[in-house]
Amino acid sequence: MESRNLYKSFVLFITVMVLLFLASCGPIVVSSRIGQPPPPWFYPNRLEVVRYVYFPEYSFYYDLSARTYVYLDGGVWVRRNVLPSRYQNINLRRSKYERIRNYSDENIRRYHEDNNANRGRSNRTTPRSNTRRN
Repeated sequence: MESRNLYKSFVLFITVMVLLFLASCGPIVVSSRIGQPPPPWFYPNRLEVVRYVYFPEYSFYYDLSARTYVYLDGGVWVRRNVLPSRYQNINLRRSKYERIRNYSDENIRRYHEDNNANRGRSNRTTPRSNTRRN
């Protein structure tokens, strides 16, 4: 009888240890470049397939597979390994960013135009309906 309780305790202990081990595992990022971790500011909390990360406050992207920043420079989308000097004082670890899911095309301009065309614009120019002022 005592050996049965000991066996149950051992199984419970092993189960708890396995669950703790699995809970402590870090994030998993699927990228086209195996063996290179994502930058330190990118910390996903689940399994995702993500190629681009967008920083809406600064309006630039980071390409996780090419390891380059993509931004507008004089009206042209450029890819660079480092950000220009105008972004040097920002802390990307504390900046808000969005993971761009299900988009893996090289042409980020098309995605940006389709998804961020109205971002940051005011709605003051839109006509109000059903409002009267006396």
